[in-house]
Amino acid sequence: MNASDFGEDFHWGAAISAYQTEGAYNLDGKGASIWDIFTQSGKTKGSATQACDFYNRYMQDIILLHYMNIRNFRFSISWPRVLPEGKGKVNHAGLDFYDRLIDFCLELDIAPWVTLYHWDLPFALEQLGGWTNRNIIYWFEEYVRLCLDRFSDRVSNWMVLNEPLVFTGAGHFLGLHAPGRKGLSNFLPAMHHAALCQGIGGRLIQSYSGLRAGTTFSCAPVFPYSEHPSHQEAAATADILLNRLFLEPLLGLGYPMAEWKLLQQVEKHMHGDDEKLMQCNMDFIGIQNYTREVVRYSPFIPFLNARTVNAVSRKVPVTDMGWEIYPEGIYQIIRKFSAYPGVRKLIVTECGAAFPDKFINEKVHDPARVVFYTEYLAEVLRAKRQGMPVEGFFAWSLLDNFEWAEGFSKRFGLVFVDYTTGRRYIKSSGHWYRQFLAASVLSQSVAAAV
Repeated sequence: MNASDFGEDFHWGAAISAYQTEGAYNLDGKGASIWDIFTQSGKTKGSATQACDFYNRYMQDIILLHYMNIRNFRFSISWPRVLPEGKGKVNHAGLDFYDRLIDFCLELDIAPWVTLYHWDLPFALEQLGGWTNRNIIYWFEEYVRLCLDRFSDRVSNWMVLNEPLVFTGAGHFLGLHAPGRKGLSNFLPAMHHAALCQGIGGRLIQSYSGLRAGTTFSCAPVFPYSEHPSHQEAAATADILLNRLFLEPLLGLGYPMAEWKLLQQVEKHMHGDDEKLMQCNMDFIGIQNYTREVVRYSPFIPFLNARTVNAVSRKVPVTDMGWEIYPEGIYQIIRKFSAYPGVRKLIVTECGAAFPDKFINEKVHDPARVVFYTEYLAEVLRAKRQGMPVEGFFAWSLLDNFEWAEGFSKRFGLVFVDYTTGRRYIKSSGHWYRQFLAASVLSQSVAAAV
């Protein structure tokens, strides 16, 4: 198997995000984000003030992309870098940075794929309620329009939100991610406003000629712990939360309130036209799959009455994150999402694995990551050969980076980053990916020449 087996039009790439890589958290007019405040208050394993210094080293990293035969690059724009207060006065130095980044990608024949929101909300907006304040739909529209007006002449592929369940659930219910809010009273309005922004942002992108709009979801197949009805019911509820909560309103199906009564409480946050505002016929859906979940009934977990069964306790192969390695899961998710009539195209916008990499003699030998990608890609190819509309794959991630609550302790990159010196070293998995993509890049070059 190599990249050419997926066809000439398949989009091969790698991904990063602004907060996890850029650093330069207070340079050139950038405003504070909720993650700046959250990390600096000691709520994560370290602070990302420097991150990977992508802000200063982006040219080096784009050159690495080109060398590795990666011709599609997914990155995000930092909202507080271009609008320090979240709205109002524009930071032109921030816009200039993304101009340089996009232009250098294009110079090296690498297509930029932009994520508009990858979790770094301007802190100034959080002080006004952030995602729990309905006014965020207007703040978000202003930000999206600014980005489109500036970059749409060079960027064709746009993603509205990155994993809305994660930033609303972990950040507004569990308090594990920024901004650290907890409880249903924060989660439900944040969830609903994110769903509104998802639809509004997608339609706004599509209002510009020639642009493709998408959005991305964290998703995982859910299995009951046993065939007992209580475990099956728990798994069905978890599936609503993990896989359906944001997708179905986007497709015009509304929230699955009939199956999960708790969601009826969101109605107090809804206005008359909200079901229409949440809808958008996206050009593609980004799926981000790493593992599966096994769920059992638990009367002690409020609202869900369900809990996941730890993969380590199930004695299955796991990554350094403790996530089960389950290649068939990505096939199952592609099949599940492609079964919705409103889903036009699917792109795997994230997939990858953290392993305890060893840096020895300026090299990282990571055969487990190569096996992971090989097995997961075989399942993507299986789905494609069965006619499912999957049209791209982006490795997570190009670089080792700041992994949110885990800080710098977990490494997902195809490229090893020495956080002391900033130096980059392509891992053996990165060299494998380069070779895997070589046939595809060659065929595209021949086609272009002809």
